[in-house]
Amino acid sequence: MHTIKHLTSVELKLITREPFTLLFVFVFPIVVLLVLSGVFGTEATEEWQGTTPANYYAASYIGTVIAALALISVPSHLAAYRERGILRRLTASSVSAQAVLLSQLIVGFLLALGGSLALILAATLIYDVEMPVSIGGMILSFTVGALSFVTLGLLLGSVVPTARSAQAIGLGLFFPMWMLSGTGPPPDVMSDTMRSISDVLPMTRLVSALQAPWFGDGVTITELVILVGILIIAGAAAVYRLRAADQ
Repeated sequence: MHTIKHLTSVELKLITREPFTLLFVFVFPIVVLLVLSGVFGTEATEEWQGTTPANYYAASYIGTVIAALALISVPSHLAAYRERGILRRLTASSVSAQAVLLSQLIVGFLLALGGSLALILAATLIYDVEMPVSIGGMILSFTVGALSFVTLGLLLGSVVPTARSAQAIGLGLFFPMWMLSGTGPPPDVMSDTMRSISDVLPMTRLVSALQAPWFGDGVTITELVILVGILIIAGAAAVYRLRAADQ
């Protein structure tokens, strides 16, 4: 437990010194939220699930914070450790792969939480957005979604050989999902082809899981089950990959 606590403290200090991480977690979602809310106005319509664009995007852009962190920052951070031989030195000093991954999972969750709170604060101060109808459901959906996506990022970082390639792949995965998962144009204005693609994207499940309790539609069990499945499979695969790399 002491090892996990120490690793988490060190990892938190290191990753918060990366400008790219701070940009995508704390700046990018807020800026795009403000731009889109300004473009689409402040009137509540059915296209926005009966609410205002600002309120719609405040809920969905929590998913953007999580996905940006998990797909762009987390993989490159872990891949850099592997590339520089830091992970090998840690395991040589009796630090297990599980401990390294768990510490990075905790750090990723804390950053996602911080970025999401900053987003909600900005949206509340500027647009006076409504708070979630179901606080408990929102906490559950956020926790499951953040842990599953950060774990997915750790899997990517455990497979890709360099930090640069991890960052490139992460950006390539993030932006198409960002455009098609309900964080770009709302699903009601997408074409049938776009909606078909959107339905199979994991970020769509994340956004749906976050929006449901925010708008008072309860907890979406299907989305949570899928996200838990991602968490278990990606976590097991990441541990296996790091163990195999050390042998």
